[in-house]
Amino acid sequence: MPLEQMRQYKPSLYREADFEIFWNATLAAAVKQPLNAELIPYSLPARGVQSYAVRFDGFEGGRLAGWYLRPEKNGRFPGVCVYHGYSGRGSRPLDLVHLAAQGMCVLSMDCRGQNGQSQDAAVAAEGQHSGWMTKGIRSPKTYYYRYIYSDAVRALELLAAREEVDAERLAITGASQGGGLALAVSALSQRPILSLPDIPFLCDYRRAISITPAGPYPEIPGFCKAFPQLYEQVIRTLGYCDNLNLAPWIKCRTVISNCLWDDICPPSTIFAVYNHITAEKQMEIYPFHKHDVPYDHYELKFRLLMETLNP
Repeated sequence: MPLEQMRQYKPSLYREADFEIFWNATLAAAVKQPLNAELIPYSLPARGVQSYAVRFDGFEGGRLAGWYLRPEKNGRFPGVCVYHGYSGRGSRPLDLVHLAAQGMCVLSMDCRGQNGQSQDAAVAAEGQHSGWMTKGIRSPKTYYYRYIYSDAVRALELLAAREEVDAERLAITGASQGGGLALAVSALSQRPILSLPDIPFLCDYRRAISITPAGPYPEIPGFCKAFPQLYEQVIRTLGYCDNLNLAPWIKCRTVISNCLWDDICPPSTIFAVYNHITAEKQMEIYPFHKHDVPYDHYELKFRLLMETLNP
C-alpha cells in the first residue's frame, strides 16, 4: 500500500456488542487480584542503582517474572514499564540501567510461557497452531492475549504501587509484540502519560493475517486452514484483542515508530491503529528499515522520556 494511501487508511472497527463490558469486567478482575509481588535483590555493579529480580502473580494463575531497577537514593521517581517481543523475554538489568541511572524506576515483564520463562495459566488450547497466536482462540475469555494484556496492566499496577514511584509520571514502551502491548495498555489503563510503541504487533488482524508473509501472524491462517469452519469464530475472538478496536480508548501521548519495509508487522496495519487514535500522537516513519528500529529512534525515545517524566 503506498504511503499516501496508508496515511488515509482507517478501516472500520469491528467490536462485538459486549466489547466494552468484556474489557471492563476483565480489567476489574485483573486490578482486584492480589499481585503477591516479590523483589529479590540482584547484584549488579552499577553505581547509584538498585537491581531486583521480580516475581508476581499472573492474571487468573501462573507466576510471572521480570526485572526492576530503581535509583539507590531516596525519593519519588517516574516509572517506565517495558514489554518484550514475541517469543523473547523481558529486558534484563543491563538493558534498563541507563534509565535507572537517570532517575527512573524501570520494570520489565516476561510474557507467560514465551521463551520458557514465566509459567502459563490454565488457558484452553485444544488444537492450537504452533506458537501463541491461536492459544485459546475459540473464545475471547480463553484467548491467550486476554491474559497477556491483563498481565501487562498488572505489571504497570505493580510499578505504580511502589512507594518510591510517582504514579502520576508513568510511561510504557516495547517493540513488536511489546509495542502491541504498549498500545493495549495505553487503551486499557488510565495510568500512562506517555506511550512509546515501536513497530507494533497485534494491529488490524483482519488485514495482517491476509497479507503478512513472515511470522507470527501466519500462525492464524495456519490454524484456519486446519479448522476452516472456525474462521468467523476466530475473527470474533481476535476482535477483542485487536489494537484497532482498542485505539479510540487511548488517552495519553503516543509516539509510534513504523518501518516501511517491515514484513512481520506490516506498516499499513500500524497506520490502521494510529489513524483511530484521537489523543496527542506522532508517527516516526523509517522508509528503508524492516522489522528493526534505528539508533536515532531510540535516542528520540530517550529524549521523550527525559522531557516528559524527568524534566
